[in-house]
Amino acid sequence: LMQLRSKVNLVDLAGSERPSRTGATGDRLKEGCLVNQSLTSLSIVISKLARQGERSQGQPFFPTISRAGMDHIPFRSSKLTYLLTDSLSGNSKT
Repeated sequence: LMQLRSKVNLVDLAGSERPSRTGATGDRLKEGCLVNQSLTSLSIVISKLARQGERSQGQPFFPTISRAGMDHIPFRSSKLTYLLTDSLSGNSKT
């Protein structure tokens, strides 16, 4: 008996915002900074996964298995990347 499992994540990334352009202050400024940090973390995770994908020559990458010489993938560096771990790693398609 084969069992399939699917998971769909919809994420509104809100875009990178420059404080000088938006004129944001206070809580809005802090929120914009956090959005930018999450997007930076996401780009780091994606680039490291792409690098490892090139090294492993098409074999799926499972972050729970440590491999000598492989970069650490910082999935826990932000809430966004932590929540998207299943969608970004393993045998997933994005």
